[in-house]
Amino acid sequence: MEGETGEKGSVCGSSEGDVIGEMMEVIENVGSYVGFRRTQRKESLNLVRRLKLLVPLLEELRELGTAAFSGEALGCLARLKKALVSAKKLLKSCNYGSKIYLAHESEAVAVRFHAVYDKLNQALDDLPYNDLGISDEVKEQVELMRMQLKRAKRRTETQDIELAMDLMVVFSKKDDRNADTAILERLASKLELRTVADLKVETAAVRKLVKQRAGLSAEASQQIVELLGKFKKLAGMEESSVLDGPVSSRNLQKCPSLAIPHEFLCPISLEIMTDPVIVATGQTYERESIQKWLDSDHHSCPKTGQNLAHLSLAPNYALRNLILQWCEKNQFELPRKGVKAGSNGSSIEVKQKISSLVQNLSSSEPDVQRKAIMKIRMLAKENPDNRIRIANRGGIPPLVQLLSYPDSKLQEHTVTALLNLSIDEANKRLIAREGAIPAIIEILQNGTDEARENSAAALFSLSMLDENKVMIGSLNGIPPLVNLLQNGTTRGKKDAATALFNLSLNQSNKSRAIKAGIIPALLHLLEDKNLGMIDEALSILLLLVSHPEGRTEIGRLSFIVTLVEIMKDGTPKNKECATSVLLELGLNNSSFILAALQYGVYDHLVEIMRCGTNRAQRKANCLLQHMYKCEHIPWNFNVEA
Repeated sequence: MEGETGEKGSVCGSSEGDVIGEMMEVIENVGSYVGFRRTQRKESLNLVRRLKLLVPLLEELRELGTAAFSGEALGCLARLKKALVSAKKLLKSCNYGSKIYLAHESEAVAVRFHAVYDKLNQALDDLPYNDLGISDEVKEQVELMRMQLKRAKRRTETQDIELAMDLMVVFSKKDDRNADTAILERLASKLELRTVADLKVETAAVRKLVKQRAGLSAEASQQIVELLGKFKKLAGMEESSVLDGPVSSRNLQKCPSLAIPHEFLCPISLEIMTDPVIVATGQTYERESIQKWLDSDHHSCPKTGQNLAHLSLAPNYALRNLILQWCEKNQFELPRKGVKAGSNGSSIEVKQKISSLVQNLSSSEPDVQRKAIMKIRMLAKENPDNRIRIANRGGIPPLVQLLSYPDSKLQEHTVTALLNLSIDEANKRLIAREGAIPAIIEILQNGTDEARENSAAALFSLSMLDENKVMIGSLNGIPPLVNLLQNGTTRGKKDAATALFNLSLNQSNKSRAIKAGIIPALLHLLEDKNLGMIDEALSILLLLVSHPEGRTEIGRLSFIVTLVEIMKDGTPKNKECATSVLLELGLNNSSFILAALQYGVYDHLVEIMRCGTNRAQRKANCLLQHMYKCEHIPWNFNVEA
């Protein structure tokens, strides 16, 4: 069990040697953390590295002995210990906490890091080094750490815009695009929540988080729980209530201390097993869960990832008897599950049905082809397993060929079927390899409204692979997307914006998008409040402003005026993004700041500093600091902080 030394009690009542020993133990403990969540990994590792710089100081203090500690020194050590405990608590959260929560609350977590930096700096600043006789070498090392902490406090980390955009889409109540599942897959990859083992750990972390609340709103809790449920569904795990856990809330009320032994839970469903079976690797699963896994054309062990030598399932009678004994002893009622005698048969029927539909795609009768495409479209939308089955039975090549069929309605169904199939990671490569991208771009230009919308969504889904980003850009897929952004339906504009955001993560595509006229189109989205696409437009602008051509166009007067208006009247998120865009502009050309000042941006920045989001406050502070450093900006007009 991890040591908790120093997290309870105070320095008072401990001897000086104990205090130093406890601080060294804290540093040793945080040095053992190896699972920092991806969203805070860099910051966490940097903090651990800086804390280790304190070890020579603590060792030297311990060697000096108790006689060297004055009352002032003890007070400083108390503050240093408190700062170290705060650092440990934060690092522990970043190592063991919910990955979804840490991504969702990344700004709040960043503020906690900055608070720790302040505490450490203050404690080290007050320490009477000369009175204690600390060596020059150690003082230099401590000073190095303090300088690094100050730099870290000033530095604003580049936000993972792609992650932020994806979270914005999946948490949006209004966004019901088919490509959402594709976004979920990318999020699951970024948050490292793709395997059953990772999701099992995350479920426990979320359950603990929801139980503790820890200042999290009910809405945020629900968003996190729902997103975890979607990740589990993607991984082929059975849906279960994260809030209730394996034991129902009714059972918990009857026996609040009841905890089901870990070995009684199915690794897939995380529920207590009623019919445990053993697979070829020796791992045990609930029969229904592992059968569903195998029926989905998987031939590996979900827990170990090893290929299965055979697909036979052997009943684990010994474990079942242990489970029954435990249930009887604890008066726990096993959930009753209906026997699905025909489940394996129905899986075989689905496979046969898919094989028949794939054959019908090559039929000489257009009506037969159309019906086959529509059924494949629905099957691929409904079930992730079906996407794999359709691809495995050769469904993608004939669908790609049918994209060029001279029938607009058939093209619409075909591109939508490919969109649904592309949600699967392996299918993304296969669809692109079969030459679908040029035909999808053609439909994007000339298809029906729905076909154009789904073509944009398909390009977005395919562009999650970096090689496809390059291919779509080089095949002139960006100009028709910009056209859809300008002239499409509301749904079409949203699909185009999401695709263009993703494509603009590639540097060459930024230039292509700018030349295609994306920036005037984005200005229109910012000005049209009824569309509700200000966040999307600002997120794309934040990518493009890093490109010299983008800065030139975005820096036009009309854009500056619009950014200042958003910083005045927009939502907190709008203000944050607009401030970030203006900061990027100003850091490269201070004339943009001068233009913004003429439109009253100073007062808005001061207001954002007072009550904006944490990230907006940091951006506003950087912008104000940069303003003060610009020598040629005249500060003779009336501004009030």
